[in-house]
Amino acid sequence: MTEETVRRASAEESGQDKQTPEEGALPREKWANKAEFLLSMAGEIIGLGNLLSFPYLCYKNGGGVFLVPYFVFLFFCGIPVFFLETALGQYTSQGGVTAWRKICPMFEGVGIASQVIVIYMNIYYTVILAWVIFYLINSFKSPLPWSTCDNYWNSESCHSRSGFFANPDLFQRESNWSFLNNITSNDDFENYTYIHDTMPTDRTAEGEFWSNRVLRMSDDMSLGKVHWDLALCLLFAWVICYFCIWKGIKTTGKVVYFTATFPYLMLFILFIRGVTLPGAADGLIYYLRPDISKLGDPHVWCDAGTHVFFSYAVCQGVLTALGSYNNYNNNLYRDCFALCILNSATSIFAGFAVFSVLGFMAHDLEVPLTELSTAGADLAFLAYPRALSLLPGSSFWAVLFFLMLLFLGLDSQFVCVESLATAITDLFPSRLRRPGAREKLVLVIAVVCFLLGLPFITEGGIHLFYLVDYFGPSGTNLFLIAIAETIVVSWVYGADRFYDNIEDMIGYAPYSVLKYCWMFITPFICGSVVLLNLTQKTHVSAFSSGSWVSAFCALLVAIPLLCIPAFILISLCRNPNNMTTPSKDLRQIRPHKPVLTICNLVIFKAQPNRSVDARSDKRIMEETSRV
Repeated sequence: MTEETVRRASAEESGQDKQTPEEGALPREKWANKAEFLLSMAGEIIGLGNLLSFPYLCYKNGGGVFLVPYFVFLFFCGIPVFFLETALGQYTSQGGVTAWRKICPMFEGVGIASQVIVIYMNIYYTVILAWVIFYLINSFKSPLPWSTCDNYWNSESCHSRSGFFANPDLFQRESNWSFLNNITSNDDFENYTYIHDTMPTDRTAEGEFWSNRVLRMSDDMSLGKVHWDLALCLLFAWVICYFCIWKGIKTTGKVVYFTATFPYLMLFILFIRGVTLPGAADGLIYYLRPDISKLGDPHVWCDAGTHVFFSYAVCQGVLTALGSYNNYNNNLYRDCFALCILNSATSIFAGFAVFSVLGFMAHDLEVPLTELSTAGADLAFLAYPRALSLLPGSSFWAVLFFLMLLFLGLDSQFVCVESLATAITDLFPSRLRRPGAREKLVLVIAVVCFLLGLPFITEGGIHLFYLVDYFGPSGTNLFLIAIAETIVVSWVYGADRFYDNIEDMIGYAPYSVLKYCWMFITPFICGSVVLLNLTQKTHVSAFSSGSWVSAFCALLVAIPLLCIPAFILISLCRNPNNMTTPSKDLRQIRPHKPVLTICNLVIFKAQPNRSVDARSDKRIMEETSRV
């Protein structure tokens, strides 16, 4: 039997894979197979941002040129941090908090900070799903309620426009348009030019459906009353999330077979339909037309970095939680690179699906594409629904689109809840890793987040939503957490020691470029972006007004960041002699090797614990003899 086989067998039989549970506690679960892990990871990182944000950022920041800063950030920041967090979870078999406690107790606050970001996401991200469900229900109506102006929520200034592609008969010279435009005779048609004009978004049929029917905003921006229909949609979203993860990865691993793959089928159908529409080519050219001058704009680089971090779900503890359920010898190096390729390819492909339809819409309405290209909520709930309403069989395409949005957002959401539940369970394993405890914990999380989400669906809830979205899981927070993570792993725990841990898991050492990214490149790039962001003035009045707004925004940004120094002080008070000492439970294959070297120059020597080394050597010898 080869040394490699013995090493792998010993790791699988004892190592981190077989941790002894506390008395009365259930053993920690593992993925049933690699597919469950890959689909869960894909479901988390491939979400609404791939469809709603990337295409807009691409056209806004120079078309195809935007791919240059995007891939620079991806290769030197996104992939290194993505791999680091997943490897940390698999190595320690712990969630997003206790994993950091095990490798460096004084930086447990890094894990707490990432969980605060997850809490933000769990509260407000589900509100988007509530809106999607509301639109999905209304998509079964014909005509689509956001395509006409004869509804009770429409104002007298509302304007709608039937498309030529779906209604060519209306555009014949002898057609009577009076039922749409209050034109009393056919003679007036020659002088009527509104069909070639554009109107403010809030006066269009889809704009008034969004503002007057869905949001029902108050004039004074006060929260006002909760909209009961949206509250039911929010409740339904949480019920789905709960039953997707209530039994742990046993249910999560099965659900993702559908939720992570079905959106691809719908996206492909929408893509095929989009590229066959008239005007689609103009939309695709507009999407990728290169503008070299944009490379000199620092804001383009900031947008690229922020999108990469959001899209790859780094600095949220989610990757660590999902990786912790892997077997110790899973080849996560290959898995992570495959997932990164899939994520970026999906973003680029989604841009073709989006802009082909927007190109058709501009062609059909005879308006410039610049007036249609929007991102986020505007794209999901205004531009794209309007484009679908111009198609024959518009209800079918609307149902397809909002089903895709629902599944894209749903698996990202319940994986975030899974991350929080995993982190809390690993903090209190003796109490929460017992029969029935898991279901109760997830129920408490769901109920609390549902109640905290109700203010977002009030009359002024949209203003609160934008505040939390912009200042909660902000790019600055994610970049600073990434800086802390890379510094802790490379300079405190030791990049060479972490490389040895990875080699022990997968059987070979990764390329050394990752090590130097963790040590120098990633912290430098992230720090530069943070400094650039700090030089930009963000006026909170652009989102909402009131004396409480500035304080609320400051708290959103400060709470996760303050966790890091706070837990350093706590560690200093608890055990000042072992603030950087890794847990004795962690497997070390080269305990006497320097923990950090640069070009063969020793930076930090090993500080082995003799009793731990002896016990580890004895355990490995016993396992080898058994094999």
